[in-house]
Amino acid sequence: MRYVSNLPYATKEEEDVRIPMSDGVQLSARVWRPTSSDNEPVPAVLEYIPYRKRDLTSVRDSMHHPYIAGHGYACVRVDLRGTGDSEGVLRDEYLEQEQADAEAVLAWLAEQSWCDGNTGMMGLSWGAFAALQVAARQPPSLRAVVIASFTDDRHADDMHYMGGAMLSDNLAEAGTMFAYATCPPDPAVVGDRWREMWHERLENTGPWVLPWLRHQRRDDYWRHASVAEDYQAVRCPVLASSGWADGYSNAVTRLLGNLDVPRKGLIGPWSHKFPHLGEPGPAIGYLQEVVRWWDHWLKGVDNGVMDGPMLRTWMQDSVPPSTSYEERPGRWVAEPTWPSPQISPVRYPLTRYRIGTPLDTDTDTDTDTDTDTDAGAATGGAGMTVRSPLSVGQFAGKWASYNAPPDLPYDQREEDGGSLVFETEPLAERLEILGSPTVELDLAADRPVAMVAARLSDVSPDGAATRVTYGLLNITRRESTEHPEALEPGTRYRATVQLNGVAQAFPPGHRVRLSLSTSYWPLAWPPPEPALLSVYEGSSTLTLPVRPTDEPDGVPANPFEEPEGTPPLSVTRVTAPDARWEVKRDMVDYRAELEIVKDQGLVHFDDIGLDVGRRAYERYTSVADDFTSATGESTWTMRFRRDDWDVRVETHTRLTCDETDFFVDATLDGYEGERRVFSRTWNETVPRDLL
Repeated sequence: MRYVSNLPYATKEEEDVRIPMSDGVQLSARVWRPTSSDNEPVPAVLEYIPYRKRDLTSVRDSMHHPYIAGHGYACVRVDLRGTGDSEGVLRDEYLEQEQADAEAVLAWLAEQSWCDGNTGMMGLSWGAFAALQVAARQPPSLRAVVIASFTDDRHADDMHYMGGAMLSDNLAEAGTMFAYATCPPDPAVVGDRWREMWHERLENTGPWVLPWLRHQRRDDYWRHASVAEDYQAVRCPVLASSGWADGYSNAVTRLLGNLDVPRKGLIGPWSHKFPHLGEPGPAIGYLQEVVRWWDHWLKGVDNGVMDGPMLRTWMQDSVPPSTSYEERPGRWVAEPTWPSPQISPVRYPLTRYRIGTPLDTDTDTDTDTDTDTDAGAATGGAGMTVRSPLSVGQFAGKWASYNAPPDLPYDQREEDGGSLVFETEPLAERLEILGSPTVELDLAADRPVAMVAARLSDVSPDGAATRVTYGLLNITRRESTEHPEALEPGTRYRATVQLNGVAQAFPPGHRVRLSLSTSYWPLAWPPPEPALLSVYEGSSTLTLPVRPTDEPDGVPANPFEEPEGTPPLSVTRVTAPDARWEVKRDMVDYRAELEIVKDQGLVHFDDIGLDVGRRAYERYTSVADDFTSATGESTWTMRFRRDDWDVRVETHTRLTCDETDFFVDATLDGYEGERRVFSRTWNETVPRDLL
């Protein structure tokens, strides 16, 4: 990262600007803008998130908001209602109130004397969700958005119900927001009202896992704010990015293929990070790209920002399996449009433990997902069976990699021991894929509820298996995530498993491996009981999105500048951080455990004299192959300390199950010093819904 201070515009900062909402609640904003904007108004760019602008995101904010402001924009960072120094309560994600507030903020910005009436929105993760969702509401001043690491489908492509199977991140991320939504405001900003505001949050916030768990089907709860329900609602230009190591690797290409507005896509090798902070590297000069986007769409500069390909992406080369990478070898490639006419779906038959030679593209192979017992029996060959142990998935890594602690999938050979495995012969020549592979299965199960996890791996000549991508399917939702149907044991069905998008090269001499398992714990919550899955050869296929290796890359070898940003705020480390990812097995009682520690230590923010500590602890356990023994726990501690002000929030959420129900046990405690001033407990039961 190159830090720059000499920018085209001198800037000034306003730390706490109050923005009134229609119900009297005031949101807290931090504003960076050119000094000249007092007399020469500029466009405004909004980042709108719940992660505390004064402390928790202040270092990151200081690197990019002053940078963009220094190029002639008013950058406005707003804490959502009920977070940071804003008033009110945050009860859940992406509610109507949140989006109405965002529209009110944009309207307020457009009316300021230092704003020329044009606005944009930008952000990563929640901030990107907010920008895309608000764009679909078409506020009059919003001219363009810049979004990173997001999705357009809240139910199936967020941390909740991938392929209708519940992710453990449904618990983990709920635990994160349970903690963030109950933190106090800073007395240095809000004064003596801090305690009243804090207790309002404590008293009105519950475990977020409960509403998420009560909506196991795709219903109106998830359809709300899912732009995939109506892509045509988005009427402003979109610059969208993500990373192949992120959980959000699919939405960029979906937007490119479905939006009807000027749009550009960028996908690197990154985890859940902004591209200029991208890990694994290479990071890129993302902020320069963002400024060019704003210059064109907010200022009307004819800078050629829409020239060139629609999609630029990092084609990843083969690497040995590892839970973390500093850099991913590869190269930048580009596609002029998406879907790309250069990429061909190539179907491979799944024969007995082999991925066969590609099918003739003119061959009409039945890929319908309708139940068709007679047709399946007539066209399918012999059945191959798998009933995976609950241990398959212990080396799956995190649904969305954050690259700290190391959280990518490890060598898949141990996972594959409990899976049904298909492999190609050693490749005679290089194979490159770009897009989302799919697996069409002719299958039967011996239980009414069953799942399948499909994993695509790059197998080197020495046998090491690096997972390239994966997908999940709760088979009861093979036709509809809105109206699932129990399986009839022994009946054959056709089902499609969609794998996450990826750009990956397989070298000559390597094999492509497809692994199917009936559990993937703890990445995904297991079904109520083990199921025996039968997969029928000949009528089951793997489809790969093949990009011909003789196609031109379409971009220079280094199409981006070096990452830039303004110098970060100064912080002092008070206590050391701690990060762990440990898999444990007890061979006496057959207990398995995954323990994750993400402790940021205590950090002193030098500019405001505040110490802040964050510690997250996750634990996932199970016993032998008892699927009802699956247990997940999320524990958070958030601490804020200055002089005689010392407060902390402690949250704990525990999720267990039996064959018919989920059980949520949660606690929330607030402390001033060592004195507990608030405590509440939840014990709730939520029925399983074919899950």
